[in-house]
Amino acid sequence: MMNIPSNMKSIQDQLAADFEYLDDWEERYAYLMDLGKEVQGLSPEEKTSDNLIRGCQSRVWLITRYENNRLWMSADSEAFIARGIIALLMKVFNGQTPSDILNENFDLPERIGLTAHLSPGRANGLAGMLSRIRHDASLALGTQNRN
Repeated sequence: MMNIPSNMKSIQDQLAADFEYLDDWEERYAYLMDLGKEVQGLSPEEKTSDNLIRGCQSRVWLITRYENNRLWMSADSEAFIARGIIALLMKVFNGQTPSDILNENFDLPERIGLTAHLSPGRANGLAGMLSRIRHDASLALGTQNRN
């Protein structure tokens, strides 16, 4: 049985607190890349164009699976910072219900100052990743409502 995560607000609060301990953006980027190392990755067969996130500066693949009224994610990227960003998103959204995902105010990037430190390409990638997660949650919610 998979562990059910705590609520997304408390996860964001904890991540924001973790980033507050870091003095500068060099340390914060290093921490972000360390988080990216926790992402399991995908097999070469899973790195298809259907799983590719559009708008990212680097290639990022995301797979979602709807199981037991929760959305479960697997992801990968060839870039360390993109992998760190997807790790943040997965920490918050992985294992949550589709309706909670759609209703969550995801303000972590602003709270930790990440948004201000991303290049336009990376900012577009973050928006694309978040959009894809919410799109997949919306699809899962539609599936749930038909049952």
